[in-house]
This record gives sequence, C-alpha cells and structure tokens, in this order.
Amino acid sequence: MSKQRKHIKVTYSTLGSPDPLLHEYFEEDVTELKNNLGQRYQMLINGEWVEGEATFENRSPINTDWLLGIFAQASTNHVDQAVAAAAAAFPAWRDTPWSERCDLINRFADLISERLFEISAAVSMEIGKNRLEAIGDVEEAADLIRYCVDAMRDNQGFDRQLLSESDQHFNRSVLKPYGVWGVIGPFNFPAALTGGPTGAALVAGNTVVLKPAAEGSLTASLIAQCVVDAGLPAGVFNMALGGDEPGMALTANPELAGLTFTGSYQVGMSIIKSFTTATGYFRPVIAEMGGKNPAIVSANADLDKAALGVMRSAFGLTGQKCSACSRVYVDEAVKDEFVDKLVALADDVKVGDPTDADTYMGPIIGESAYQAYQRYIAELSAGNIRSGGETLAVGGGVGARRHSPADTHRSNGYFVAPTVVTDLPDDHRLWQHEMFAPIVAVRGVDSPDEAMRLANGVALGLTAGFYSEDPAEVEWFLDNIEAGVLYVNRATGATTGAWPGYQSFGGWKGSTGSNKASGSWYYLQQYMREQSHTIVG
Repeated sequence: MSKQRKHIKVTYSTLGSPDPLLHEYFEEDVTELKNNLGQRYQMLINGEWVEGEATFENRSPINTDWLLGIFAQASTNHVDQAVAAAAAAFPAWRDTPWSERCDLINRFADLISERLFEISAAVSMEIGKNRLEAIGDVEEAADLIRYCVDAMRDNQGFDRQLLSESDQHFNRSVLKPYGVWGVIGPFNFPAALTGGPTGAALVAGNTVVLKPAAEGSLTASLIAQCVVDAGLPAGVFNMALGGDEPGMALTANPELAGLTFTGSYQVGMSIIKSFTTATGYFRPVIAEMGGKNPAIVSANADLDKAALGVMRSAFGLTGQKCSACSRVYVDEAVKDEFVDKLVALADDVKVGDPTDADTYMGPIIGESAYQAYQRYIAELSAGNIRSGGETLAVGGGVGARRHSPADTHRSNGYFVAPTVVTDLPDDHRLWQHEMFAPIVAVRGVDSPDEAMRLANGVALGLTAGFYSEDPAEVEWFLDNIEAGVLYVNRATGATTGAWPGYQSFGGWKGSTGSNKASGSWYYLQQYMREQSHTIVG
C-alpha cells in the first residue's frame, strides 16, 4: 500500500546530502519489513499469481537467520506457460495506441516511486546495499522507465514520413515491436535492471517474461506488483522465479523474440551464441556483460579527489557492481602519496548492517561470493596487501576493529574487508578477471602511454575514470580509452554512478552485446524492428 509521504527526488550524485525525511521513511519501512519476514511469494503468469511445485528460500546476507521470503520455484513448464501467455497477449498489446501504452507504463514508474522506501528496504536487506544505494537503485528503475516513455512520446511512436517520388507516393518508416521479450536480471541492481528493461520492452509494444536473479526475488516481486497495479492487461507482463532452470528454459524457448540480459561475460556470450542461432535467424540480444574498470591517475591529479573517487567506486556495493573500479594506474611520481590516501580511506570504511545510516559497505551477496573473496585474497599474496584482505566477524581481526561486540548478528552474515593491493605482477590473472568483490589493485606507471596501454589491455570495456587538472591530458584520455562510460575528476565515483538522462550507460568490446547504452537516445529503438511502407495512389 502506497503511503502519503513527501516526494524526495534522488540520484546517485545527490544522495551525499539527502533530505532527513529520507532516513525517516526508510527506517519505517525497514522496521515494517522486519516485522513481516517469511512471507510466501508467487510467480505471475497470465495475470494470475501462481504457486510452484517447489519453493526456495531467500535469506539476508546481512544475517542468514533472517528469512526474507519463501518463493515459488518456476519449472520449465511454468516458463513455457508464461511465454505462451505473453504470445497470446502480444497482438492486442501491439495494437494498443502507443500513447495509451505510454500512459500505462508511466503509471508503472510512478508506482515504483510511490513505493520507493518499501522497495528500497527490500533491496537493502536482500542484496546488502547501504540505504542510499538501495534508494538510488529503486529510483533509477523509475527514471529508466520514464526515460523510455519520454523517448516514445518525443518520437511520436517512431512513425516517420520519408521522401516521396511524387504526390502519388506515400512513404514512411515505422518501428514495430518484436513480440515476446525476455528479461534476465542480475542480483546487484534488482530494481533498476529488472524494472528498466521491462519498461522499455513494454512501452515499445512487446510483451514480457521476466526472470530475475534468485537473490533478488523479493525486490522483483514488489516491482511486479507495481506492474499489476498499473493496470496492464493479463499476459502482457509475466514473471518466473528461481535459479538456473527457468533462466535456461527462457533462453531456449523458440517463441521468445528478443532478450535483455545483464550478467557475466561468460554466461552472456553463451546466451548470445545459442539464442541468435537456435531459430536459424538472428534474434536480438541486448546484453551488458560486466567490466574490469580502470582509473588512471596523472601526476597532475588532485590526489584527494582521486583517492576518494576510487574508494567509492571500488567499495560501493561491496565491489559488486559491473562498473566497480578494480584497477588503478597511477604515475610513479605520485604513487606512494596516492596509495597512502587510498589506504587511509579504505581503513576508515564502515562495514556493517547496510540498513544502518552510517554504514558504507554491507555484506557480500552470499556463500559462493564469500568463498570467492577468500580465494582472491590468497591469490593476492603475490602482491602487497596494504589494507583489508580479511573476512569480518565479531571477536577477531578487522571485524573487531570495525564493529561493536554488541553486533552479535555479524557472524551470521557475509562480511569482508575493503582491500587495496599493490605490486601485483603484470601477468597475474586478477588484472584481467572481474572479481565482483571489494578489491582494488594499484600499479605505478612511468608514462601516460603505459597507463593507457594497460587500461585498454583487457577484453571488457564498460567504464573508466581519469584524474588530471591538465585539460590536454583530459582530451588525450577521452580520445584513447576503450570504454563506453567515462568519468573525469569525479570525486563521487571514479567509474560508477551513471543516471538516466545524465549519463548513458553501456560498454564496448566484451562488455556489450549491442553497443547501445541504457539511458541514451539509441536504447529504446533496440526493442523494435523497422518496417518501410510505400503506398501508391
């Protein structure tokens, strides 16, 4: 139920000094969620909430004693039913005037904003995002949807008159939807990267089957309720919950006309190869497949700004962003000073319950990620770990330094330390491998050209940052870096923090399947195909 509250507009850049009511509203809804743990949640197929033959539990990475919900597990049969329902609903939805679709999808976005703190509380407890990043995730979902609605309206439904050979010829170009569109969302942005692509596909006239990450099932269920309450016809939007089985069933279904995927490079490339060839003809895949994102720090940089920006991008969401900063190349002349500043900031990061107001870094997502972090730390012994490199628990090590002994639930969560490493050999695999952990490696360079060669020397190209007060160096960076999202001299984040309408977000090289960015002029058109009309007479 939506609450009557003051509207507080947020972006990632404005969250540094939020309205005090933001904290009040968030804490109210966290308390309400904690008082209602363990609820049952269903799939959505053809306008009906459906139980599964099996269920799965979702527990909080903050405290695994917190059972967030019990969710219906989708089988292959459920996914096929969802696709069939979407296919049956497609003709009527396609034929709905684009202006009416815009009104309905805009209502979907408005409901997300109205329920901002309820959904944000779920994001924080389910994923481990601190309260400000959780709120940003949810509001970004609403703004991504609105951006696509505005694009459809600004382009009058993408129906354009073309040149005519004579007054008896009438030519036009029309963009039309594909059909049933699949959306496979990631755990790390369970609102923005499920709601945003869903809104884009729907406003373009496609029907949708959403398969969110299992870890984000509570958030996705709240987003799905917003779709239902917006009044969309039955079958236009469907949701299948669970892990690998429903995801594989969705991508294997030949009735699926297109797909948006956010996840790892390995999984994304596998989907692209199989999905685009299974039917014997090309089907579009809009894929964002991670990053190994560098920051370059010049000898002419403001080192305080650079260290703060790197810290925020390396350790925000516990390093589990596809845009996280995991590599820094800094001029040898200022390397030691920069590293000292970065280490001091890392040592001061508050790790803890992300629903607390003063926590910057919450837990890592779960057991598998927790074990991966420990493996990475063991591998990093080849270098010099300057800060962190430990798991956190009450009663020992970094955990005792960072937490009060009264925080007895800490040992039931997946908490790790923000980690800075230097002197890692150039052939070490972690210069290339996306870790999805709060680990940043720093290397000195003798020249800008060496920094650029190393920064570009990976298969991925999502985001990159640069610090220099020299305008000529800034232009050099912009002209030579191989990444889709660039930030210069940004203290709020060296490689993170894009917002719809302010920064487009999409990668180059192995980070993308389409080379078109979300939140840009070119994004929505990917959900449609062009048709040329010539009428004579």
